[in-house]
Amino acid sequence: MDKKIKILLSKLGLDVHNRGVITVARQLRDAGMEVIYLGNALPTEILNTAVQEQVDIIGVSSLGGAHITLGKDLIEEAVEEGLKEKMIFVIGGIFSIEDESKLKDIGFDGVFTAGATKDEIVGSIHSFVKERAGQ
Repeated sequence: MDKKIKILLSKLGLDVHNRGVITVARQLRDAGMEVIYLGNALPTEILNTAVQEQVDIIGVSSLGGAHITLGKDLIEEAVEEGLKEKMIFVIGGIFSIEDESKLKDIGFDGVFTAGATKDEIVGSIHSFVKERAGQ
């Protein structure tokens, strides 16, 4: 891949459990991606930062139980702003199997649970970017 993948990672809402997303940020950085870690943020702030930073991917982490509500808000706002077709949206965290399918139905391109490996996450991100680029 010629262009370095640029990804924005954020905790979705007020969830303070950040060990997982920080670990993923390091793994993505070590895989050659440019990673911007926003910390805790709401959908509007996440999208505004993503536009300012011109990222390829928005990755959010949720372990606080608001993943469906805030995830839906994030995707709906991205659609309204015309960003859903320009950026890839992934979410990671701890949620039920039923919620995994709901998150995909909401519009997330990728859903990663606590058991996802570095290879699965990095490989999926590369695949999403290649697919979006039409390669």
